[in-house]
This record gives sequence, C-alpha cells and structure tokens, in this order.
Amino acid sequence: MVEFFAANDGARLAYSDEGAGLPVLCLAGLTRNMGDFDYVAPHLAGVRLIRMDYRGRGQSDWTGAATYTVPQEGKDALALLDHLGIERAAVLGTSRGGLIGMLLAAVAHDRLLGLCLNDVGPVIGRAGLERIFDYVGRNPAARTHQALAERLPAAMPGFADVPEGRWLADARRHYSETPEGLRIRYDPALREAFLAAFQGDAPDLWPLWDATAGLPVALIRGANSDLLSADVAAEMVRRHPDAIFAEVPDRAHVPWLDEPESLAAINAWLDRCGR
Repeated sequence: MVEFFAANDGARLAYSDEGAGLPVLCLAGLTRNMGDFDYVAPHLAGVRLIRMDYRGRGQSDWTGAATYTVPQEGKDALALLDHLGIERAAVLGTSRGGLIGMLLAAVAHDRLLGLCLNDVGPVIGRAGLERIFDYVGRNPAARTHQALAERLPAAMPGFADVPEGRWLADARRHYSETPEGLRIRYDPALREAFLAAFQGDAPDLWPLWDATAGLPVALIRGANSDLLSADVAAEMVRRHPDAIFAEVPDRAHVPWLDEPESLAAINAWLDRCGR
C-alpha cells in the first residue's frame, strides 16, 4: 500500500512499508520509482521492505530541477526513516540509489546496517552516461506498451535470456499509456538536473565507497554493464575485501535482482546485516 510523508521542506513523498524483520530501505534508479523492486521483493524473507519514490518521480511531488540531487534525495531517505521511527536500516540501492547509499555511508554512517549496490560505483562509465543523456526526461517514440516492449531488446544491448514478458512488464511499470502515446512517470525537469550534475570534471567519489568501511557491503554487477566497469568493480572489492560480489551474466545496466546470482548475493548480505 502506498503511503505519504512530508519531507523537511514540506514535499509530499510516496513510500511503501511492508513485511517484518530487518529494515531494508530500497532506493531506485534515476528515473524509476518503488516499482524497481517488484521483481526481487517476493524473494526476500525476514525483512521489512521499505521503498520510496524520490521527489519528482512516481507518486511524489514535483519540486523542481534544483531539488533533484543526490544530497537532497539522501536527506529525504533519512527523513523517511525518521518518519517511520527507524534508527538504522540496510540500504539496497540500484544505480542512482546506490550513489545515495554511498553518500549516506559518508554523512550518516550510524544510520546504516549495511549497503548493497546494484551496478553502480564511484566511477561511472561515460558510455553509460551518454546512453542516459539520450533518454532522460523524454517520452519514448513508441505509442503503446506493447510497441515499446518490442523495441526494448534492441534498445537495451547486453541483455539476453530475459524472462518471458519481462520487457512488457517493464514498459507498463515505467510508462503511462495515454491517447497521445507513452508518457514518462517523472518530472521532465529531471533531465536538466541530471545534465547539470555531470558538467565539468567528475568528482572523486572513492571517499564515499571508502566510507562504507565497517559495514556489511555487497556489489552486484551486470556482466555487460556500460556504467560499472569490471576494473572499477575489482578496485571496489580490493578496497573492501569482505564485500560480497556477484557478476550477473546476460545483464547490462541494470540487473533486475531476481537472477540467481543477484539473489544469492542479496541474501548473503542480508544475513550479514543481521536478518
């Protein structure tokens, strides 16, 4: 069930809170919403699964490009934990959500029980960024969910052995079908915010990863990812030798997290977090 809470600036943000056990805060990808975790949720036992729509996404308020930043989204995530009375939570972050998770490890380390990253790290591959630049904030050319589903295999190179119906399910999850065609389920101003964030020299994010020291961490990488290179993943594991690492074959950016390799890593990580 979707509920709402007020962020520190009054923005009305959507979230869901289901199950009982270890609190796990799920943080979605850049343009995504809490539906990002629909595929993995049925496989997770003994957890209190908490999801949220970032501001400007899903059912949350649109608050303008200047507010669509990783630091603001990190503050909102902590505000949600405060709203729920949760002192510490494990964080499962997909792409953008993983960047937020690393920031939280640096600025609110004592609020985390652990961090699991889905196909993201301190260095973001340029090819992956340029691919996102092409689509963020824009409605797809396809006019129906079915038409988009038929185009996605070619538009998403690096994916194979995809479950039957998965592309159609993704199209329905992330786009609204209207008489005018498909429409994104987030504020188009996110494009402005995203492009602005990557102007100039890339910041050094390795200190954020290093800040996870002392936490149970896991890293999942799509074997064909253009956003997280094999070399960066290897350096992440070198710096954090206790990290659980899984590489998912036939996946690019991002794995859906219900693959056997993903589930094995997530469940091992959850156990380390105290499930």
